[in-house]
Amino acid sequence: MEVHGTVYYETQRPPEVPPFVKNHGLLPQHELQTLLRRAKLFIGFGFPYEGPAPLEAIANGCIYLQPKFHPPHSSLNHEFFRGKPTSREVSSQHPYAEQYIGRPHVMTVDFNNSQEFDTAIREIMRTKVEPYLPYEYTCEGMLERLHAYIQHQDFCSPEAPFPPANVSSKTKWPASSGPQFILLPNSSALTWAPNASAPQSWPPLSSLRLLASQEGQSCVEACQRADLVCEPALFRFINNKAALGGLEVQCEVVEAEVNHVFPAFSVLRRECGLQKDPLLYSCAGFSPKYRRVCPCRDYRRGQVALCRDCL
Repeated sequence: MEVHGTVYYETQRPPEVPPFVKNHGLLPQHELQTLLRRAKLFIGFGFPYEGPAPLEAIANGCIYLQPKFHPPHSSLNHEFFRGKPTSREVSSQHPYAEQYIGRPHVMTVDFNNSQEFDTAIREIMRTKVEPYLPYEYTCEGMLERLHAYIQHQDFCSPEAPFPPANVSSKTKWPASSGPQFILLPNSSALTWAPNASAPQSWPPLSSLRLLASQEGQSCVEACQRADLVCEPALFRFINNKAALGGLEVQCEVVEAEVNHVFPAFSVLRRECGLQKDPLLYSCAGFSPKYRRVCPCRDYRRGQVALCRDCL
């Protein structure tokens, strides 16, 4: 295959690309689309993260080959994230393409493993794909998402507190007689009990799937492994003793602290922590000492931002 590139350069300076690369320079959008339609393979070199170019390539019929990061890039090991207030770990250059598009349109391999890379290239040479555009990136998908956001949320009123403000610390909550969380059939996840009282929420509580992560595992990863997504808006409904009780966690001590890993619990020490500051609810936080209490939710195929009951 020929190797083409679109690396910007000034006429007085030669482009800093290898001689075997056919460099087109900075192309107008329509010329870039034409080039992508002629191409078979679009390669990512690890940066920038989550850019639009891979999605445009896939939509024009290319297979996207990207590097898998071992270990995942984060503020602990990569200059780009260093100093940024986030615990997020990025497993590849384009995690969305890796998780929600996948093969045959997307291949994510270890670029440092020459055998794995060579196998991927040979597979790509044998594979024929049609242009693919995820529904959520179409105009209709965008409008559907926008409609759901506007119709189901009230931006003019403050969010109702949970538990309700008129419930004193001495009052048992929830007020209903049954449990607040029940086990889903054929699953290790819990969901909100239909008879448990709660204020209106978005996403709806019917989408909630309560899980406990492993030690050192974020809620992003725990939910992902269950084919779910972590939903920060639902943290306020699981930041309580009822959620810990539903997960059958043995707590000798329950304390509220300002810690982005909470709500969480330590099996070894039988300590449980609830989040004191709602601004610190984090899907990405993790600690080798704790198992996270995670507000996962289901999602619509091709419209990850919306739950199954969101329309």
